[in-house]
Amino acid sequence: MATRMIMKKKTLGFPYSLFRCLSFLQLIFFLTVLFLRCHLYYEAQPGNGGKGGGILNTHLYNIQSSYENGVANGGSYKKTVNEHVEQAPMYVNILTFIGFTVATFFGYLRDFLRFSGLQQCVYATEREEQKDFVPLYQDFENFYKRNMYVRIRDNWDRPICSVPGPQFEMMERVSDDYNWTFRLTGRTIKNVINMGSYNYLGFAETDVNAIKTVCTVLSKYGAGVCSTRQEMGNLDKHMELENLVARFLGVEAAMAFGMGFATNSMNIPALVGKGCLILSDELNHSSLVLGARLSGATIRIFKHNNVQNLEKLLREAVIHGQPRSRRAWKKILILVEGIYSMEGSIVLLPEIVALKRKYKAYLYLDEAHSIGAVGPTGRGVVEYFGMDPGDVDVLMGTFTKSFGASGGYVAGKKELVDYIRTHSHSATYATSICPPVAEQIIRAMKSVMGLDGNTQGLQRVRQLAENTRYFRRRLHELGFIIYGNEDSPVVPLLVYVPGKIGAFSRRMLSKNIGVVVVGFPATSLTEARARFCISAAHTREMLDKVLQALDELGDFLTLKYAQHSKPYRPELYNETSYELEG
Repeated sequence: MATRMIMKKKTLGFPYSLFRCLSFLQLIFFLTVLFLRCHLYYEAQPGNGGKGGGILNTHLYNIQSSYENGVANGGSYKKTVNEHVEQAPMYVNILTFIGFTVATFFGYLRDFLRFSGLQQCVYATEREEQKDFVPLYQDFENFYKRNMYVRIRDNWDRPICSVPGPQFEMMERVSDDYNWTFRLTGRTIKNVINMGSYNYLGFAETDVNAIKTVCTVLSKYGAGVCSTRQEMGNLDKHMELENLVARFLGVEAAMAFGMGFATNSMNIPALVGKGCLILSDELNHSSLVLGARLSGATIRIFKHNNVQNLEKLLREAVIHGQPRSRRAWKKILILVEGIYSMEGSIVLLPEIVALKRKYKAYLYLDEAHSIGAVGPTGRGVVEYFGMDPGDVDVLMGTFTKSFGASGGYVAGKKELVDYIRTHSHSATYATSICPPVAEQIIRAMKSVMGLDGNTQGLQRVRQLAENTRYFRRRLHELGFIIYGNEDSPVVPLLVYVPGKIGAFSRRMLSKNIGVVVVGFPATSLTEARARFCISAAHTREMLDKVLQALDELGDFLTLKYAQHSKPYRPELYNETSYELEG
């Protein structure tokens, strides 16, 4: 069978190589953008005639609510939401662009050597007889991967050989060809502190007593279902799970799906289509983006967590209607996340709910990272702001993070869930959740709700909140720039300079600390970062070890860009009471 992509040497004529090298003109454009951006950045700073970016944005909400068993039923308390938005000094911005410029220059130089036959070409290339075909990848995607990503590829796809708990074991691997291929050494790196997994409540565990019910279900039902929900895959465990999810969220009904990504990408097209308008946050997860694109609806993007920009789009949508025809939109759906996984920020839910009521729109809330992780009893951002679950039209979440399992759910009114059951491609064609996974979700959720006869689940929620605030406070004191809400267990630490991405991850691993580093295109070009995910299973000793390593590495790599040295609100971190103000 013919293969389109093969690994081979490829030697082309010098004129073609010279033509390719003329792309060096892109560097001139790149440098122009660098100076323009730096100039605009300087003008935007406080004291330079611009508005600038502050260290902290504070939003104060007066919300009518109190809680009894986690359900809002009246009363009053104030909620203060603090978002960190400190900007790096201008020289960091300059160094970041210079870093990409140098990397781009040497990338084109290496390409010139490869196409000239002076250097071996080891990456996948088009077959000679198919050289006139439309390429599978865009040129820049190929360029970025072979010249930049490959150089630091050892920081991703690391093979884990244990449960991803607070510590894990990892198979050691090395590369003999600059990360084009890897080989295992046979050695196992033990007791690596896990700062990258979404194990927020610590339910990813192998304790025999903890997973006893999961083992029982595995013995009774087996590992797989081998059918869809609408055929022979609708088990009593699935109905038990969905009833429990609805009870946990305080809504009428819920439906569970086997894959979190597909919960968004396959269900959004069932809710909206041609003639509908989707207003999506610019930093929404790719599953939301894919679902919106598959729906066929018109998509408009609003700035991240910017309710003024969102209201402007809503007002224009109501006034002008659909393009050309000027007919009213069939539906307007707002897509937001509870906690944004790359920023650590929490959605400004009260304002967005107010806007969706004002303009008669619908709200789709993705609580993948917030369910179980925030709120006095772990019920997500709806509880965090003391709001009624009925304020949100479509509640979505996943079981892959706080509950240590896999899959996702859609919850809300019974009419909504019944519609999803019959119109969702994921419900119709996807295989059901396997019974042991369903039982894992049930046991974790019952623990959080206290239905297992103890308060261990609630203690995990509180421990996560304590660990989160402690870790964020210490990073501030050390002088790092971090993003996100003070209560968000997702903690992005800004690295900025591309050359420091690989060095940061490798040196942390050398200290037996596993971290996730993220760069372009997952983030903007100038905001490479390390993303820490805090867990209730992390002990204070583990966090202190990580902080000590970060302190040393921050000095070594010059990562302490923050321009303040003291915690901005130290009294917030000394609270020991989790009761809401009456």
